[in-house]
Amino acid sequence: MGLPSRHLVSNRLRALLVSTVALGLLAASGCASGDSSRASSGTDAETTASTPAASSSAAPSSKPPPPAEVGANELGKIPILMYHRITPDPKSVYDRTPEAFRAELRRLAEENYVPITTADYATGRIDTPAGTHPVVLTFDDASTSQFRLDSSGEPAANTAVAIMREVAAQHPGFRATASFYITTPPFGGNDVARSLRWLHEHGFELGNHTLDHPTLSSESPSEVRHQIAGLRRRITEATPDAEVSTIALPHGVHPDREELARSGESEGVRYEHDAVLLVGARPAPAPFTRRFDPLNVPRIRSQGGSGDSAKFGSTVWLDKLAANPSARYTSDGDPDVISYPSDSSRKPSKRYAERAESYQPRE
Repeated sequence: MGLPSRHLVSNRLRALLVSTVALGLLAASGCASGDSSRASSGTDAETTASTPAASSSAAPSSKPPPPAEVGANELGKIPILMYHRITPDPKSVYDRTPEAFRAELRRLAEENYVPITTADYATGRIDTPAGTHPVVLTFDDASTSQFRLDSSGEPAANTAVAIMREVAAQHPGFRATASFYITTPPFGGNDVARSLRWLHEHGFELGNHTLDHPTLSSESPSEVRHQIAGLRRRITEATPDAEVSTIALPHGVHPDREELARSGESEGVRYEHDAVLLVGARPAPAPFTRRFDPLNVPRIRSQGGSGDSAKFGSTVWLDKLAANPSARYTSDGDPDVISYPSDSSRKPSKRYAERAESYQPRE
């Protein structure tokens, strides 16, 4: 769901985007067992990554500014934030209150982050205005605190989706989109097909989180395939045109045969994922770099700045990225070109080399 304009976004210019994004914005839990994650391999995974999709965006109404003007770095780090329950009564470090969730979204909006889906990230379909930073919001377990429809057919108050739409309406340029990782029964098990269709029709990604949320390393290969393919069947029966192209591993644990998380087949249902998400606990590499490993995509647990393992949480990581802006992904406003400073220590992978252009940064 790319914005129709690729203007440089700043706090002073946000108001100019109201008319172009307002309609799009309106259309637009405790499963992990710890903070430690399997780090990405750090090897060139270009032979296993899917073919990059061509941009489907409409022609821009104005030419983006020069990359040096906005400090574009499309080889920088991207935060993929992990959420579970949004509840006024947190029971674990994986829960966040509605107030804390709302405050984190407002911080992201004020720091010029623009939400995209995991599928957009994994396939390189990153189309955000010049000078902004992509962020991926992910939700595990499909709880009712994340999403449910009220009697009027709208997202219930203080659910994650309602809060996202609220913040997006208050901050033009901030998109109400996210990736939901579904297990059974999704969203309380009531009117499941209607709920999944609503999310899909309003620009949210439906991802795989297995049928029964098992620790996949403890399951046989046939059961792993059954768990993943079975959940894909449930989603596509309700929303036949949903892609279901990414998966979040229950507890962040791979099956013994890691490739089964990426692709497989069971009972006539074939699955193939562009990204396999872990539990944490650091920003993800840009998909255009050699460090991108589709089998090991790290996430950051949403968490305040204090408490157990806060150093792995979103507040601390967002502080680090704000203090070192050259390390994070900054868009050049052109989804067909990958811009990066010529003095960058990161280089594009071979499969993206034709789209990549370096520039001389300003002194």
